[in-house]
Amino acid sequence: QAKVVVALYPDPVSGYPPKYARDEIPKIDGYADGQTAPTPSAIDFKPGELLGCVSGELGLREFLESNGHTLVVTSDKDGDGCELERELVDADVVISQPFYPAYITRSRIESAPNLKMAITAGIGSDHVDLDAAMDHKVDVTEVTFCNSISVSEHVVMMILGLVRNYIPSYKTVVDGGWNIADCVQRAYDVEGMNVGTVASGRIGLAVLRRMKPFDCKLHYYDRHRLPKEVEEELNATYHDSVESMIKVCDVVTINCPLHSETEHLFDAEMIGKMKRGSYIVNTARGKICDRNAVAQALESGQLAGYAGDVWFPQPAPKDHPWRTMPNHGMTPHTSGTTLSAQTRYAAGVREILEDFFAGRTTREEYQIVTDGKLAGTGAHSYSEGNATGGSEEAAKFKH
Repeated sequence: QAKVVVALYPDPVSGYPPKYARDEIPKIDGYADGQTAPTPSAIDFKPGELLGCVSGELGLREFLESNGHTLVVTSDKDGDGCELERELVDADVVISQPFYPAYITRSRIESAPNLKMAITAGIGSDHVDLDAAMDHKVDVTEVTFCNSISVSEHVVMMILGLVRNYIPSYKTVVDGGWNIADCVQRAYDVEGMNVGTVASGRIGLAVLRRMKPFDCKLHYYDRHRLPKEVEEELNATYHDSVESMIKVCDVVTINCPLHSETEHLFDAEMIGKMKRGSYIVNTARGKICDRNAVAQALESGQLAGYAGDVWFPQPAPKDHPWRTMPNHGMTPHTSGTTLSAQTRYAAGVREILEDFFAGRTTREEYQIVTDGKLAGTGAHSYSEGNATGGSEEAAKFKH
């Protein structure tokens, strides 16, 4: 029987379960590209419940224990000797969320000789050292598309929030003020702006489709060009390099995976090529941007605003410069872990585990590494390499 170790974020400070704001969520059966939503044989939770925290357990305990497996759930994931490291040594499967990632480094993989699979409860598996996983024949899977629309909605919210100067205006009200000039001196319309996405996969394309009704001029860069009919539908301009696109854009949204080729893609040099007063929204991965370069660009005015929900490492240390830089709209990593999204990725994790225990092949779109090679979505979207370097800094959040 298998041992499954799961790293999840801590429970609400106010206790678990929370008092829910709604009684139900819409049922999503499939996605825009024709892929179906997760199809496990059953689920042991009510859709809309908080599943991504420790007490939520991704709704897995009854399923696993009734089949003789062992489940260990912890939020203690960082630093030498943490509970995750202690439990990983004899684990068969490790599960983590991108929002509160358990960094599965080479040393951790090599300490776990029984490890056969690392599952991402969500999308984006850069917290796993993919080279080490391939070397040690550890399969890596994720629940592709489960929260892509969740993230794209967050992107649109952040674009509007930055351009229209929403957060400072809201703060004016909370602080008892009413100085309209202070609120609008940095507020603009997105209508007519050039908005570009770095990558036009599931999230990037969804962002373009959601921004089109705002009458923006749309641009994109991707390794894989969109079909001609989609470009015409969106009236979107294709660029063959990131540099070409950012030079013409007022707003740049980053929607590519983190791998060795995209790490620190937005450094001081790249940001310096953008229009003065541009905005960046990054809900992809924090390490795609050089954190000091972003902070300095906001200080100098090269960037008018930066927003996102991804940091490196996660949790972000309390002295992370993105907490205090001017004109930012940062949140913790929440875009893909709405209660709606949790229902889908928890179901997807169960589907992956059911296939794993039955000896069935994981559906192709969920595969990142299979049998020592990039596969499925991994072969399409990732490059070989390791993006976990520096993750030990996450332990600083504890202190």
